[in-house]
Amino acid sequence: MVGTFKIITMASAVEEKIVDLEHDHFYDSGKVTVDGTTMRCWKAGGHGDQTYLQVLQNSCNPGFVKLGQELGKEKLFSYIEKFGFGEKTGVDLNGESTGILFDLDKVGNVELSTTAFGQGISVTPIQQVTAVSAVVNGGYLYKPYIVKNIFDKNTNTIIEEHSKSLVRKVISSETSSIMRHALESVVAKGGGKSAYIDGYRIGGKTGTAQKVENGRYLVGNYIMSFMAVVPSNDPQAVLYLAIDNPKNTALLSSYTTTPIARRILLDIIDALDISPQSSGLEKDLEWTDKILYEVPNVTNLSVTEAKKLLVNFNIEYTGTGQTVVSQSPEAGSKLEDRGTIRLLLE
Repeated sequence: MVGTFKIITMASAVEEKIVDLEHDHFYDSGKVTVDGTTMRCWKAGGHGDQTYLQVLQNSCNPGFVKLGQELGKEKLFSYIEKFGFGEKTGVDLNGESTGILFDLDKVGNVELSTTAFGQGISVTPIQQVTAVSAVVNGGYLYKPYIVKNIFDKNTNTIIEEHSKSLVRKVISSETSSIMRHALESVVAKGGGKSAYIDGYRIGGKTGTAQKVENGRYLVGNYIMSFMAVVPSNDPQAVLYLAIDNPKNTALLSSYTTTPIARRILLDIIDALDISPQSSGLEKDLEWTDKILYEVPNVTNLSVTEAKKLLVNFNIEYTGTGQTVVSQSPEAGSKLEDRGTIRLLLE
């Protein structure tokens, strides 16, 4: 599960104070060799000099190899176990798997390195959701449930009810806060940009895992995934989206899963009635992005004055007066360049 598992490695390194995400740097040449085995970054030629925050934003495998080596196999695998991997979560569904991890006594430098960026291991979606929830909720690992309660409407009584069940504290609240910011930066500045929603704070991490059959990696056969948190500063929901072997698309989750995740996140925001916020990270614009402008307040201004303030927009008028009575969208909203603003005149 390359990509989304990197969240666990990064959280472990931050908790152990091995890395300062904002100030420590890593130089990515595009590949790293460990005991004769070459592990490559997805970007040919590498990303060059990066902070470790950018290592996460860029999903840079060599950077995570370095973190794994700094942690060592005992510490890394102890956190993997603390986050609930390698054991059943106890979710109220039949047929749950434990996943597959390396036996610690069989972990050499190569296995340590690949585990650090999520290759060579197998974990379940519910394990990932449960673990990432612990990363962002202050560090608390909870037992997951599908059914909140069973209600008998004939007797108006609850037959069975599940409440929060704490398994263990995994990381500190401080580390959790750092990781929430880091995941938000992935969506604003890194590979998760297509999941960005203006006015809402979204955190996330992409993942691209090559599928295995009979112990061998399949050529051109991948699972693309995206893990999202909303809102990133005060999480109310975690979304895990996976697409099995998508066709006719770039083999990068940043192009495949994130636009779909964005549409689901909009539904989550609506269903949970999550309020917009203005304090989130601004998105680094790409050439395909449309420029957004904040709509100024032109109510009670003359038409001439309003035109001067609305030079980036198209204007439609209702009425024949010379004073603006109301406007749509309202002031403070964001609208695409040359978007239409409707003015009701006196």
